[in-house]
Amino acid sequence: MTKSKIHKKYKKETGQQFILKTIIVLLCAVLVGSFIYKLGLPGPKVAVQRMKNGDFQLMVSGKPYFVKGVVYQPIPVGQCHQYNFWADPNKPWIKDGQMMKEMGVNTVRFFQPGKNAADTKKVIKDLHERYGIRTIMGHWMDYWRPGDYSDEKYRNDLTDRVLEMVKAYRDEEGILIWVLGNENNLSWHSGARICWDCPEVREIQDPRKQQLAKARIYYSLVDHIAARIKKIDPQRLVALGNADIFSLEVAGEACPNIDLVAVTAYRGKTFGNLWREMKRKVKKPVLIMECGCDSYNAKLDKEDQDIQSVFITSQWEDIQRNKAGAGGEGNAVGACVFEWTDEWWKHDEFMPASWFVHDTVGDWSGGAYYYDIGAPNNMNMNEEWWGIVALTKETENGLNKRLPRKIYYKLRELWN
Repeated sequence: MTKSKIHKKYKKETGQQFILKTIIVLLCAVLVGSFIYKLGLPGPKVAVQRMKNGDFQLMVSGKPYFVKGVVYQPIPVGQCHQYNFWADPNKPWIKDGQMMKEMGVNTVRFFQPGKNAADTKKVIKDLHERYGIRTIMGHWMDYWRPGDYSDEKYRNDLTDRVLEMVKAYRDEEGILIWVLGNENNLSWHSGARICWDCPEVREIQDPRKQQLAKARIYYSLVDHIAARIKKIDPQRLVALGNADIFSLEVAGEACPNIDLVAVTAYRGKTFGNLWREMKRKVKKPVLIMECGCDSYNAKLDKEDQDIQSVFITSQWEDIQRNKAGAGGEGNAVGACVFEWTDEWWKHDEFMPASWFVHDTVGDWSGGAYYYDIGAPNNMNMNEEWWGIVALTKETENGLNKRLPRKIYYKLRELWN
């Protein structure tokens, strides 16, 4: 065989081998990519979809997802918020999870993870694998003890602590959304119970300009942390936790890395202009991370399950009117009702003896809950009576007996 023929044959065989190898590599890449996708490792498993008409929709693994949730903190009678329910040997989340599943709950919101990662993972995993209930995991962002959010050292420390949380739980399939903060924006409004200060703002004389400066400082930190979270967990959404719509005009500019806004909203039977104002201020989907109504009528001085059911039902109908394709503002992606069970410790958290008493004294005044605003001194909001499920001192299998209220059955009807 001549050199030219050998050369031609060599080139032909080499070309065929190259094509074959390329096809094999591409097939392997597709198979590996499919395998990794099924494991839920790299890509955005939870996403926000913007519809052609501008409405928003949550997507989980490519399917629409609407949050039908509850705020979950199962504190037993006789205990306070320091009780470590994550390690409770009686596993309250098993009993509650079954009841939630029957009610139609698909999501729970935790204010923050437990102190022990293994215990926390167990709860998240049990709720997801047994009952199909996903977790919204929050970080207080030092809500109760805020430092100087402008201080570089403090900002770095807080960022590190949030990222440690994300790294600890990002591999849990049940995680749906990370929420940064709670009602931290109240810390710079006049009359704030919890506040923080910094030299930069102290020099500003105008109170309104002081608020705006603090808002920019805080929200810029939230945005920075959100960007860092997306690098280590690109498959989940990051939400800004906020009290209602206060200061969100600043957040709309300062937080481009936030995927949605999660708000606490206690406006009575509906949310009024919240949906429209959110669209104007932030142009992001809205999750109501807290709403609800207590079941105690402070004016009549007795339990009132009917009015609780009426108010929460009305709230849910308002949320439904504003979801994608429903004809409203199209930015509602669901809600977490506050809360799953009553908390007997709240009226006097520093008096342990009172944790065994279901107190009926009003704790604050809420004019939007007009039905009992005529209570003495207008103190009509009863912190110990917000549960969808009531607790009794009687125990079953180590847990306080759960008594579903009327709103449990109404939501079961609506959510199923």
